[in-house]
Amino acid sequence: MLEVGTKAPTFTLPDQDGKEVSLSDFAGKKVVLYFYPKDNTPGCTRQACAFAAAYEDFKKLDVVVIGVSKDSAASHRKFADKHELPFILLSDPERTVIQSYDVWKEKMLYGKTCLGVVRATYVIDENGMIEKVMPKVKPDTNAAELLAYLQGNG
Repeated sequence: MLEVGTKAPTFTLPDQDGKEVSLSDFAGKKVVLYFYPKDNTPGCTRQACAFAAAYEDFKKLDVVVIGVSKDSAASHRKFADKHELPFILLSDPERTVIQSYDVWKEKMLYGKTCLGVVRATYVIDENGMIEKVMPKVKPDTNAAELLAYLQGNG
């Protein structure tokens, strides 16, 4: 995982509408950048829905929420529509951003070791620096833990 206090790797990826989104688009704002394995899987759906439920609270804090996986923009569009996700989902099929944020790791899946995206979250501050690193987050509590942290209670 990347270290707190280091410069966040810059990126430009397509969102669920195929529009290019760059980290630099959000200069001056805090960004919650969360990485997840796959659209429409049980854990990823619970995590995304928890972020959606808390989205207004993130907006009140002027925090941008961005989810990243290696799914296609079309898959993200269906996922966002199906679950009414109000935030940005970025498509990284080449895993360039996934690898630059060090979340492409060996993991156990059904008793087998494989490479995949580990569920992790970064908070990037207004100056593009990594402020908080949350490795191995739980889908059901990730959004609430981030809100508590951002509100000064975490």
